[in-house]
Amino acid sequence: MWISIKPYIEIARLDHWFKNLFVLPGVVMALLLLNLPLDNARVARVVIGLLATSIVASANYVINEILDAPYDRFHPIKKNRPLACGRAQSGFARIEYGVLASAGLLLSAFFGSTFFVANLALLIMGLVYNVPPVRTKDVPILDVLSESINNPIRLLLGWFLITPLVLPPLSALIAYWMLGAFFMAAKRLAEWRELGDLQIIERYRKSLARYTPERLITSMVFYASMFSFVVAIFVVRYRFEFLLLVIPMGILLAEYMRLSFLPHSPVQYPERLYKQKRLMAICVFSVITFFLLLQIDVPILKEIFYPGFVQIK
Repeated sequence: MWISIKPYIEIARLDHWFKNLFVLPGVVMALLLLNLPLDNARVARVVIGLLATSIVASANYVINEILDAPYDRFHPIKKNRPLACGRAQSGFARIEYGVLASAGLLLSAFFGSTFFVANLALLIMGLVYNVPPVRTKDVPILDVLSESINNPIRLLLGWFLITPLVLPPLSALIAYWMLGAFFMAAKRLAEWRELGDLQIIERYRKSLARYTPERLITSMVFYASMFSFVVAIFVVRYRFEFLLLVIPMGILLAEYMRLSFLPHSPVQYPERLYKQKRLMAICVFSVITFFLLLQIDVPILKEIFYPGFVQIK
């Protein structure tokens, strides 16, 4: 009897690999702060390192689908996932998890111990998030924080691809974490509004049933505030010119929050966000502004915001 490989490719979610582009800011930060060149050897390390991280991420997606299949059947869209609807078998999926996890970690080992440990942490967080009795996915607030911690782990992965000897700034790691938490809370809000019926919500996800839209919006404001506060610490410490990123980043957060209120909100499925033209335009503008501010000095910013008092003449 032949077994179709297509459902097992689906549960590896190759279309979600784009999320690992969140590794790249760690690469850019290491190059800039340590004043290192981006040569061919480093480009090759980044490309292969991204592949290793993507394989580990796919292992996490597989274990997610294995353990969520009984609950996904209560979701109007996720009920069509291969394991939830019976197109794939749990036994083969578990073998797939083992193969992907081993391959990802084996490839990671070629980049040194720090990169390997960071990818191991990414794999472990997938287990913490999904596997009972811990399964932080079922605990309100902790579900958002434990999933979004993958953001700073990805930042570390990018950084360690460039330098395994020192750690990135703590302010950058916390800011990345809070940004991810904001995105996750927005996803939870969109899911809550989409499902609507509390009985369905309780069957689908325990933690979601203990949220309300008001609690989720409040948490989004908190995460956005923490992100802004910690980014300010990073800016003051490393480059005042990045203060000019405040406006595009604020617009980006506001646009993401707006999307979370739409019917059938796209923030439930981040792999489809590239179709949101306004959001993509804001992202492109923010990236361009970032690279321009790397080249342009604005001394007056340091004079205006430098700690102390302004003397009236």
